[in-house]
Amino acid sequence: MSISPITPEEFDRFRRLIYDHAGISLIPEKKVMVASRLAKRLDYYGVSTYGEYFQLATQRDHPHEFQTMVNILTTNETYFFREPKHFDFFREEIMKNWRGEQFRLWSAASSSGEEAYSLAMVMAQELGMRRWEILGSDLSTRVLDIAKQGVYTMDRLEQMDMSLMAKYCLKGVRSQAGLFKVDQKLRARVNFQQVNLMQPLPTGIGKFDVIFLRNVLIYFDQDTKKQVVERLATALKPGGYFFVSHSESLHRITDQLQSIKPSIYRKP
Repeated sequence: MSISPITPEEFDRFRRLIYDHAGISLIPEKKVMVASRLAKRLDYYGVSTYGEYFQLATQRDHPHEFQTMVNILTTNETYFFREPKHFDFFREEIMKNWRGEQFRLWSAASSSGEEAYSLAMVMAQELGMRRWEILGSDLSTRVLDIAKQGVYTMDRLEQMDMSLMAKYCLKGVRSQAGLFKVDQKLRARVNFQQVNLMQPLPTGIGKFDVIFLRNVLIYFDQDTKKQVVERLATALKPGGYFFVSHSESLHRITDQLQSIKPSIYRKP
């Protein structure tokens, strides 16, 4: 069965939906990407137009399909120790000077878990058996399932120090060759859960010493950036650090966080 090309009106419906639900602004140039990513779902249900699929995915008869659609349209690439200077700063300026009771960190757009586990390795190195924990959250249940498993292909390792690999990961052999698994002791310190940054924060989420919100603000318009950053800032302890990607900035977005160097902020 052939699928009709996506029309501007159909694309606009998906664009508005993903903006309202996830705050993500899809520019018109993303029309081809949206069509190609969703084509398999149209095929799966045997529908020939994107309008029919939109109806199906937003109806109560298919409650899981809405989440599947969100997963497909919000996927992003990540790998271990992405933007390494942040990890150097985290280790040297934050970890080495920390003297508290319990250290809590939130990887707020954790995708498939590489960022959260990279931070966990640094924390295990510096804090050892002291009390520390990480929350990793994302909107996509598909990437969260990967994160909870903690199994990755060896090509995710470009930036990782091999001594960390040896200490905190198990290399696959035979049928698992080419894969590695994050060690159970480390995985036990990282809790993954679905959080929609466009909604009020989950009750009982608590306060954090550090929040990483990297490579997600680029998808938001100015108003949404302000809402999301200020919502997350309420969960940051005074004196806590807030990281965004090197390609992002909070300039003219909020005055609740002070810049201490490019892409790193602190709550007064």
